[in-house]
Amino acid sequence: MDFAKVLGTLASFFGREGYRYAAVGAFGLHAYGLARATLDLDLATESAAQPKLVAFLESLGYETLYRSAGYSNHVHALADLGRLDFVYVDSETGRLLFRGGATLQLGEHRVPVPRPEHLIAMKVHAMKNDPSRTLREMADIQFLLSLPSVDEAEVRAYFEQSGLLERYLEIKRLG
Repeated sequence: MDFAKVLGTLASFFGREGYRYAAVGAFGLHAYGLARATLDLDLATESAAQPKLVAFLESLGYETLYRSAGYSNHVHALADLGRLDFVYVDSETGRLLFRGGATLQLGEHRVPVPRPEHLIAMKVHAMKNDPSRTLREMADIQFLLSLPSVDEAEVRAYFEQSGLLERYLEIKRLG
């Protein structure tokens, strides 16, 4: 996948339409120093963007594999255009998610990245919704928790809200 090319196309769309977005997934982790091979591009954006974004992607030849209020997945037959996964957030979550954090330079584009606490919140949500992802997500969370200035009380609250406090305590024991 030509990540810089695809991101350029998406950045133009988001800029033209006025929607905020941020890198999550492997690129979000990379911004904080955890390099991991990936074959797709994961982005978070505002819920209001979904109808126009999906139509835009389909106009470019992407096939929509899955779509719900909170997620959509798309794949293109051309390998350079690859797979795209989107997380859609409401305006209140977006207010928090799209401020602060890091930036990632990808080609000529500077991409915002949520704070580590918000990346952790997404990973906790992923574990709750798909327990088969638990080991991979726990390793990523353990790395993010090792970063300086991470608000551990905020992170603990995300685990508690999801009914996964035991997982948080397990990470703390192992850390």
